[in-house]
Amino acid sequence: MFPLFELTLKINGFPIQKAKEDFASILKIEDDNYQKYIEEKRKEIVAFHLKNNVFYQNLVEKKQFNTWEDLPILTKKDLQQPLSERLSKTYSEKTVFVNKTSGSSGDPFIFAKDKEAHALTWASIIYRFGWYNINFNTSYQARFYGIPLDFLGYQKERLKDFLSKRYRFPIFDLSDVVLEKIVYQFKRKKFDYINGYTSSIVLFAKFLKMKNIILKDICPSLQVCMVTSEMLFDSDKELLETQFGIPIVNEYGASELDLIAFQNTIGEWQVNSETLFVEIVDENNRPVPYGTEGKIVITSLYNKAHPFIRYEIGDRGILDEKSTWKKPILKQLLGRTNDIAILPSGKTSPGLTFYYVTKSIIEDDGNVKEFIIRQTKTDSFEIDYVSNFELTPQQIVEIEKAISKYLEPNLKFTYHRKEMLQRSKRGKLKQFESLL
Repeated sequence: MFPLFELTLKINGFPIQKAKEDFASILKIEDDNYQKYIEEKRKEIVAFHLKNNVFYQNLVEKKQFNTWEDLPILTKKDLQQPLSERLSKTYSEKTVFVNKTSGSSGDPFIFAKDKEAHALTWASIIYRFGWYNINFNTSYQARFYGIPLDFLGYQKERLKDFLSKRYRFPIFDLSDVVLEKIVYQFKRKKFDYINGYTSSIVLFAKFLKMKNIILKDICPSLQVCMVTSEMLFDSDKELLETQFGIPIVNEYGASELDLIAFQNTIGEWQVNSETLFVEIVDENNRPVPYGTEGKIVITSLYNKAHPFIRYEIGDRGILDEKSTWKKPILKQLLGRTNDIAILPSGKTSPGLTFYYVTKSIIEDDGNVKEFIIRQTKTDSFEIDYVSNFELTPQQIVEIEKAISKYLEPNLKFTYHRKEMLQRSKRGKLKQFESLL
């Protein structure tokens, strides 16, 4: 088949063929030489931005630094100034790839990549999807994503979907009537893979379970499902594997960077060490040993148009003890740093702990389809949920008993049954939110 996807990249000025060749060269670097490769690339990208980027010069405040750890941590708040003031010399908004982050961290901003760096991002994505025999030129994608609702934005995304061999299911309305229509499309189209937001795909799987449908039975061409952008819990992964009848692959990425980690064929969450350098740091921004939890800090090794050097992405995680420079493994992704619950005792806890404990109880019988938790005061939380029937008093007692056990007692909860949950403009579902 004609390579329409890669041709589209070329037409838009992204040198994808060269990027694929460069990426292949990086893959060939031996394990023993990999630390040297990373350290050289780090030095090169820092030297480039210290020479050519006024924004980064002002952030670092000096031309010399003794160790990597001397460099400042770049935060999202640092980036909330006009893009023109953050671009390197010789680059303009017309000569780079420009996009906007989703704002799931609470701090959205516009970013840029030079066209060579963006092509390298696509080379990285093409390579990883290739682990599962997915070819962007020929494989047909069922896409569970948001879509702009203004006319021009909507038509532009639909055109991109056509050129990229994707059929998009907009996820703002996932009522049973809409889900029935999605099932119909899987019966009539030969999809090769599914890609999209975790919460929406999980909701679809629950509908299939209710209807006693295995997706692979009605769509035999289906090979694999990649979920992204939201946490994938073990219980949800099991549900997806059962109802879809195909492997489920967990993807972790950021639009301003690249794929950060992608589940390999032996189930490890393999970190992208080709185009990124990923660190875990403590509260004082010092690197921690493998196996230790901390803030995720990422350096884009090739983006010359815009610096992402020691960039705090807003997530917490742990790199596995068996990680190496060439093959880092993400042992655990613990959620966003700003989604922390502060409790009356002074204890802090990842907000997803509430979500996880509550989920284990209220989804047992299949009544509750989705829910989100909001902290409104140190001792007060609201739970919005979509279900066939109201939660029973017994279920509420069980939720509060479990939270007392795993977190602390005497917390107050209010429950709101909804027809539909509020998603972001891009269709993401924020599972826990602190309003403190």
